[in-house]
Amino acid sequence: QVQLVESGGGSVQAGGSLRLSCAASGYTYSFSRMCMAWFRQAPGKEREGVALISTSGGVTKYSDSVKGRFTISRDNAKNTLYLQMNSLRPGDTAKYYCAASTSDVDHCYMKGLGVAEYNYWGQGTQVTVSS
Repeated sequence: QVQLVESGGGSVQAGGSLRLSCAASGYTYSFSRMCMAWFRQAPGKEREGVALISTSGGVTKYSDSVKGRFTISRDNAKNTLYLQMNSLRPGDTAKYYCAASTSDVDHCYMKGLGVAEYNYWGQGTQVTVSS
């Protein structure tokens, strides 16, 4: 079992920044052997992938909507995943979730940003961007 707890959400004006964190615990697998990703879901919309990161952190992938503005990173020594969000827009308003995959972890990039590829989820943290 894997427990994921997000933090760092809040309200910010357009153009501002936030840094989300996701602490992992309670797992049989090593955090460094999990593919990790961030997703978000706005009211009335489907959950969409934002960014993923490989086990070592050496490979990342972003959705087109956040590329160049968001940065995903991880600290395997601290069992923590991060999402640095800059130049925030009202369209970024959503609940943000971190997710973990414990299968095929040597090919995180191939998983893409599909919801079905991840088998553990946090409860989410709300991000609200005002204009």
